Formats: sequence, C-alpha cells, structure tokens
Amino acid sequence: MTVRKDLTRPARPRNFRGERIKDEVYRQMFLLEECRPGAEMGLALALLRAWLADDSNPASHEERDWLKKISPICLKMIEAALQASGTAHSCAR
Repeated sequence: MTVRKDLTRPARPRNFRGERIKDEVYRQMFLLEECRPGAEMGLALALLRAWLADDSNPASHEERDWLKKISPICLKMIEAALQASGTAHSCAR
C-alpha cells in the first residue's frame, strides 16, 4: 500500500504557525520576567510579529481573541520593565 503525500502533512499548517507565534510571545514574556537584557524589545517584536501574522490570516478568530487578551498584559510588562530600568532596583532577585 502506497502512502499518499497529503496524508503525511499536518492537517492544519496555519494552526501550527499560530502555536509557534504564541510560544514565542510566551517565551519572551518569561525572559522579561527574568529581567534578561533586551527582553522588552524581544517581547515587543514577538507581539508585532503575532499581529502581522494575524493580518495575513483574517479567518483566525481564536488567534485574534488571544492577541486582544495578551497584548495589554505584554504592554504593561514592557512599560513596567522600562520604568524599572530607570531606577536602582530594576530587578528583584
């Protein structure tokens, strides 16, 4: 019996792409929580990539809802980190 090519491909390649983008945003959030240098910019870029990817896939309501929920949290994290970097206690370890 011959295996057809379409049977070996992932059923939802766009969903996989969306999961990779979510993973990247969460990874950057953790790096920012750990006070890693440049993590603010990394998180901002990951969010921007997520929004751009969402624009290229307008049928994805789940991803858009997730972005609407996670973006304000990320922005608060970035703002807090930037404010803390101007003070003596930028990281509490």
